[in-house]
Amino acid sequence: MSISWITRPETAADVAAIREINLQAFGGTYEPDIVEALRADPAAWVPELSIVAGTDDGELVGYVLLSRCHVGETPALILGPCAVLPQYQQQGVGDAVIRTALAAARAQGHHLVVLLGHTEYYPRFGFKPASTFGITSTFAEPGPHLMALPLDSTAVPAGMIRTPAAWDC
Repeated sequence: MSISWITRPETAADVAAIREINLQAFGGTYEPDIVEALRADPAAWVPELSIVAGTDDGELVGYVLLSRCHVGETPALILGPCAVLPQYQQQGVGDAVIRTALAAARAQGHHLVVLLGHTEYYPRFGFKPASTFGITSTFAEPGPHLMALPLDSTAVPAGMIRTPAAWDC
């Protein structure tokens, strides 16, 4: 049986639930604190790209955030965190929020998403090693975990990923 998750941009009423999802998924405060710091940074925050997933009865069970960053001097988005309550993992929640967020980013005219993540998971969405595009970072060793996804046919910029200060919390 396939479960259909209800995905949508976050609302002000979702903030506490989003923090709890991240706390339970990651077991610490680093990721929830990043979300709160990004939410407070108007240069980084894109409200329509903070996506929640819920059940039919309205319980929020998953979350993903795309926020602004740069590759070199070119605007881009960075994906993270992506979190699912432990009891709902491996049921398509992460897939649902990521696909919704990527579709919303395309609809807004964004061209590129970067991330640091699992090499077995993110390629299903089209992510490839960032090194294939000449993209590097100061926060990750060169390798397959740093990935990029062009959202359209715009040329992919090479260069160093520059994240908002919130990522340093």
